Amino acid sequence: MQAHGHPFPRSTMTPSPEPTPISAPPPELKVVNMTKHFGSLVALQDVSLTLKPGTCHGLLGENGAGKSTLVKCIMGFYTPTAGQILIDHQPHTIHSPKDAHHWGIGMVYQHFTSVPAMTVAENLVLSRYDRSQVINWKREYDALHSFMDTSPFRVDLDLPVAQLAAGQKQKLEILKQLYLNSQILILDEPTSVLTPDEADEVLGLLRQEARAKRLSVLLITHKFREVMAFTDEVTVLRKGQLAGHGLVQDLTVAAMAHLMLGETRQTREMAKTSVANPQPVLELQELCADRDNGLEAFGPLNLTVQSGEIVGIAGVSGNGQRELVEVLAGQRLARQGQVKVQGQPYGASRTEMKRFGVYALPEEPLRNACLPGMTVAENMALRTFDRPPQARWGIWLVLRAMRQAAQDLITRFGVKTPSPETPIHYLSGGNIQRTVLARELSSPDIRLLIAANPCFGLDFAAVDSIHHAIVEARNQGVAVLLVSEDLDELLLLADRILVISEGQLVYDSPMATADVKEIGHRMAGH
Repeated sequence: MQAHGHPFPRSTMTPSPEPTPISAPPPELKVVNMTKHFGSLVALQDVSLTLKPGTCHGLLGENGAGKSTLVKCIMGFYTPTAGQILIDHQPHTIHSPKDAHHWGIGMVYQHFTSVPAMTVAENLVLSRYDRSQVINWKREYDALHSFMDTSPFRVDLDLPVAQLAAGQKQKLEILKQLYLNSQILILDEPTSVLTPDEADEVLGLLRQEARAKRLSVLLITHKFREVMAFTDEVTVLRKGQLAGHGLVQDLTVAAMAHLMLGETRQTREMAKTSVANPQPVLELQELCADRDNGLEAFGPLNLTVQSGEIVGIAGVSGNGQRELVEVLAGQRLARQGQVKVQGQPYGASRTEMKRFGVYALPEEPLRNACLPGMTVAENMALRTFDRPPQARWGIWLVLRAMRQAAQDLITRFGVKTPSPETPIHYLSGGNIQRTVLARELSSPDIRLLIAANPCFGLDFAAVDSIHHAIVEARNQGVAVLLVSEDLDELLLLADRILVISEGQLVYDSPMATADVKEIGHRMAGH
């Protein structure tokens, strides 16, 4: 493809001096015709990929495209149905992550794997595959200090992991792989909990290590900006097959999106309409709540969300936003303060949520908003199963009405499922989220929508669909509280943006006058 100019800058950081290359570059990793079947389901079919030594390689694809299956075959979690893994042109069978480690391959997962109560030093030593019964801590600390002196990141060895900020925790996950002498790093959405500045720092430093021939990086991401700014090549998967690959300098975002989706799709603009006579819908007054360990999570918070308004709350994970959403959803008790909806005290009971028209689109919906073993139709009916026409006399379920209502919602919201009777845990993440969205937004009495990281880990098409559904609800007069760790999402959707840091609202601005650099600094605690 012809290059048409990059829509994003290569990097916003001041370049550092090029590191001195080490003598032994990382090996070349080649995946040849990788195929993986789960019974009759073809998850991956004849996919090939080459990670050249000292390069950063992006792996793109919609949710369910086969990215996770591919890297799990590389790491030894899955045994491939067919295909080969070549390391420096030699075929190798990888049965487990320990085998992968033997060949210098390590993976940094989307969720942190360190033990919170242990120190950084203890977690690093724990990550080793040896079975030493006795640890000589003086010798270990000498080795760890030497390791830190040569590593791209610095983290205090004596700090408990629980006291680290999200950015430091992510650096520790990468440090563990460097400590294990991994020369090939597979990164699964590594910036999902980082501020924009932290993301640029982490990926920029890893890119420097790659250019110095100390590392090769395979980056799984859904952010086109990261691909354009930090990778050399990109491979795109679609429906379990190779859709294309090429040098990033030769591709545009539009070209990569076309490869991902397989057809030209015009992304609709976020057309917002003015809502006549907006009224306060959600009011927080001196609201406080505690964490599970009894320490204060947030507060006191004062906040108002009006009808026809999207108020976005930005923040790095762990600053009180999860507990705030749980209070509003009735999953956590407030320690003090008051919540009002439409001017009336609100305690988040099921009866009150129905009376005031409060609905929620939570993070991790399979855990927080669904019953995994129940069908799509049953999960869609969780709000309405005890009301006509889906119930008679509040006791007898009318299954035909339940299935028909589910089928209507499946069609309206584009949920991809074999049938309404399919257990919901069989669906992809994007379609589980669409199912919850259909249930929460289909009620005619909705007045308040609480959305928490609604697009976390979802693919391009699912994100676009959910964003437009949220804006359409706002245009119909719904008040929306959008809590997200994705600043780009908030900048796109919100009418007003706030930042939460250490449980306090530290920034508040209409979107028209918002200062993105200041938002990033406040998110980082500056």
